[in-house]
Amino acid sequence: MRQPPKLHPTGWDGLAALAVVVLAVACAAVVWGGQGTGENLTAVVSVDGEEVERINLESEEGIRSYSGHGYTLEVNLRPDGQPGVRVEHADCPTQDCVHTGIITRAGQSIVCLPARIIIRLEGGSEPDGGPDLIIG
Repeated sequence: MRQPPKLHPTGWDGLAALAVVVLAVACAAVVWGGQGTGENLTAVVSVDGEEVERINLESEEGIRSYSGHGYTLEVNLRPDGQPGVRVEHADCPTQDCVHTGIITRAGQSIVCLPARIIIRLEGGSEPDGGPDLIIG
C-alpha cells in the first residue's frame, strides 16, 4: 500500500501565512477605519473629471442644476431635511442617477454616465458607526 507523502513546512510557507495575516489586518483597518473625518458632510460635484463645486450639506439646501454633454441634472440638497443629496430629475436616457436615490454618508456617490457628472460625499461621520455588511 502506498504511503502519503510527508509534508514539511518551509520558510516560504511561513512567509505566505504572514502575508495572509498582514492582508487580513489591512482589510479590517479599511473596513473599521471608516471614512468619516469629523468634518461636515460635503458634496463634491465633478463634470468631465473636473471639480465644479463643493457644497457643505450642513448649511446648504435647495435644488441646483448641473449640465454636461447636453444633459441636465436637478440635484436636491438635504431632501429630507437631513444632510444628503438626491438627483430629482435628469434628462439622460438611462436615469441611473435618479434611481440611485438619496446618498447620506461619506464615500457614497451618484454617477450619471451620459452627462459625465459625479456627485460624491466626503467628510462627516458614519451615522451608525459601522459597516453596512460583513460576510464571514
